[in-house]
Formats: sequence, structure tokens, C-alpha cells
Amino acid sequence: MIDRGAKVLMNTYSRFPISLVEGKGMYVTDEHGKEYLDFLAGIAVNVLGHAHPTLLKAISDQAGKMIHCSNLYNIPQQTLLAEKLINASAFDKAFFCNSGTEANEAAIKLARKWGKIHKNGAYKILALDHSFHGRTIGALSLTGQKKYQESFIPLMPGADFVPLNDLETLASSIDKNTCAVIIEPVQGEGGIYPARKNYLQELRKICNETDTLLIFDEIQCGLGRTGSLFAYQYYEVEPDIVTLAKALGGGLPIGAILAKDSAAVFEPGDHASTFGGNPLVTAAALVVLTELIDNDLVGKARKAGSYLQLKLNGLADSLSIIKEVRGVNLMIGIEIDGEAGEVIEKCHQEGLLIGKAGTNVLRLVPPLIVEEKHIDTCIATIDRVLH
Repeated sequence: MIDRGAKVLMNTYSRFPISLVEGKGMYVTDEHGKEYLDFLAGIAVNVLGHAHPTLLKAISDQAGKMIHCSNLYNIPQQTLLAEKLINASAFDKAFFCNSGTEANEAAIKLARKWGKIHKNGAYKILALDHSFHGRTIGALSLTGQKKYQESFIPLMPGADFVPLNDLETLASSIDKNTCAVIIEPVQGEGGIYPARKNYLQELRKICNETDTLLIFDEIQCGLGRTGSLFAYQYYEVEPDIVTLAKALGGGLPIGAILAKDSAAVFEPGDHASTFGGNPLVTAAALVVLTELIDNDLVGKARKAGSYLQLKLNGLADSLSIIKEVRGVNLMIGIEIDGEAGEVIEKCHQEGLLIGKAGTNVLRLVPPLIVEEKHIDTCIATIDRVLH
């Protein structure tokens, strides 16, 4: 299948030579029957692990009733999901789409319309160096990594960049034409760099003082990964808009933006999505949120994250090849003195799936159902490989 795929699929991914065909809980199996402990979770997507029984039942039941209908009609599951998100957060309105980059595109449009109405036509958006917000043109324009942008210039005008955790540069870069600042509270693809708590709190003050919207991109770091349901809750900073995706559907494609009433300026015709928030994906997302909130998977993940960081810090103390361990809770980057790709391939041979975030950073974003025994196995495997 790998050879056949190479003949017919566009060359957009540097794929590892593994075909995964089945999964259960924390483990996946390839076409040859080899089992792997999954510490990548579809890149922070499969928060309930694989083949979660409640999620499977919800998908099956809903598929037997209705998979899709147009947003021209009321979708009860969509309303229930919006209510659950709003009731668990500081926001007032929701919009559903299909992915993280679509959520950020919607946030860009929302911010620019807000600037047109409330800030004399302000249209510029300030983003961060090393950020990653998606691959569509608008989101790519706000991605602070030239390697993703250079083949597609010219990009959307009105995007400026500043360093992470540098308040002085950020404050001086906001002007009368700036409608919003967009930031990942924990930068993902850029290398797993968390923002400092006081930096985000001061950023909120600056945005208030300059009448500028604050957008948190929580597509990777949101929905339990920081040990709080939303990353903004972990940082104790309320943005005006938050974007979500990845974990929200438990594996099905769904994205969302949540906004406070003061920022929710969309009207009919401003934005839309054919598939966004359809009955199937919202039924699945309701199960994910129920597990996170009502069954306290977030609390369990917080404890697991503390244990993971404890074990990783011990590993770093014993191995000079590890330069730094950074991140928040179950979103971890291990910077090494070497190529991450080589380490990942050796971990595959040892039956462990991990990812990378940059050329020399190993990324650990396991399902939130991870237990101490899984963490022990992961650490022991990485220890063997790095040795």
C-alpha cells in the first residue's frame, strides 16, 4: 500500500514506512500486526485514545440517524455542543468549521470585521515568531516560520511578527491599524515553547489599553492538554476569541471559534461552512467534552502530566544528549543534541510512536487517557534509544 500510495498521492507528506490499521486505547497496530504505544495521538487529536466505546457508540448511533444536513436548518447536536463549550468557558458565541486552519481563518475574518466596525477600519494582525496557525493562505500569513511561507509569497498583507515573551517589542508594534494579536499559549510546531504567564497577563492589559482583540490559538494546546480545559484557564488570562480543533472531535474533523459578545460581529452571509458542525461530528464532540468535563478526564490528565514531567526531568539529568525539557502538562518538547527524525525511527523499531516539533525536538502529546504504566514504558524506550 505504501508503494501504491506513492504513485497516486501528491507528495505532501514525508511519511514513515508504517501503515497503521487498528487501534485500541493507548495502542495502535500496523498491517503486519506490530503494536505501538501511541504518544503522538494523531498529533494531539485522539484524546480519548483509540476505539473509545462511548465515542464509537455515539458515532454509530448518529450515523444511523443522520450524518449531514445543511446549516440552513437547525442542528440540535450543534446547539448542545455550543452550549457545553459556552457554559464551560468565558465566551458567549460559537461557530463550527472543519479544522484548525479553518478556525483561524474564521478568527481572522471576525477580527477584521470587528476592526472595521469598532476601530476605524483597523485590519493588521500581530503574530509571533515561530508560531504556526495553519496552511491556508490567511493562517499561513500569520505563521511565523519562513520555511512554510516562502513557496507561496505574496501572502495576505497586514501580518506583523514579534518575538515570544518580549512585551516591549509587542507593545511598540501595536498601532491604530492593529485589530488583533493572535498567539498560541504554547507554541506547537515551532518547538513546544510555552508563553510566560505574566507575559500573557500583561498582553491582555496592553490589548485592553490599545483597543485590540486578543486571540488565543488553542488548536493544539486546548481541551485538557495543559491540565485545564482551556489553556487560557491555565494561564488565568481571558482572550476575546479562542480557536479550537484537533482534540474536539476525538478523531473526527471539527474546528471551532468561541468569542465574547463584544467580538462576535458576524452576520448572515459573512462566513459559513458546508460541513461545519454537522450532526455526526458534533455528536462525537459532545462525547469528548463529556469525558473531559463531566468525567474529569482533564483532572486525570493533569496528574498524568505531572508524572510525565517528573520522569522526563529525571531522564534529562541522566542523559547529556537532552538539552532541555519544556512544555506544559501533556504537551512536551524534548530538545536534543541531534536529529529528532533518527530518534523517532528508532522509537518506532522499539514500538513507540512520538513526533517532532522542529529538527531537534521530540514531541510528546499522548492521549489524555494515558496512565503511569504507559509513561514508564515511554520513558524506558526513549532512554534506551537515546543511550
